[in-house]
Parts: sequence; structure tokens; C-alpha cells
Amino acid sequence: MAQITITLDANLAIDAMLLSGTKNPQDAVELVLRDYLARGRRTETRTGDASDGHRLTAEPPTAQEG
Repeated sequence: MAQITITLDANLAIDAMLLSGTKNPQDAVELVLRDYLARGRRTETRTGDASDGHRLTAEPPTAQEG
């Protein structure tokens, strides 16, 4: 996997380390980002996305036979 270097404010790195429970700022940022992305995917799965708008429109009721 390709790696990149990002500079962060020290306080932000420390907050990420405390939140993730790690002692390495690089690991902390990676864990926080992975959790953020996974949470976003779970939300999309539960709520749908823009292409699911057809489910919200009211369809005319079908006539019952009998």
C-alpha cells in the first residue's frame, strides 16, 4: 500500500492518540480514519443513498381484484 506523509497539529495528533488508545501518532490517525470510513459505509447501508430516492415517492395503490 502506498504511504503519504501529512503534517498535523501536535494537539490534534495527541487527541487522535487518546481517542484510539495508541502510543504512535501514525497508528492513531490511521485507526481514526479507518473507523470514520467504516462508520460512513454502515450509515449508507442503513439509510441508503441518493439513488434510493424512488423508495420514498408515493406510488399509487394498486386496484384490488375480487
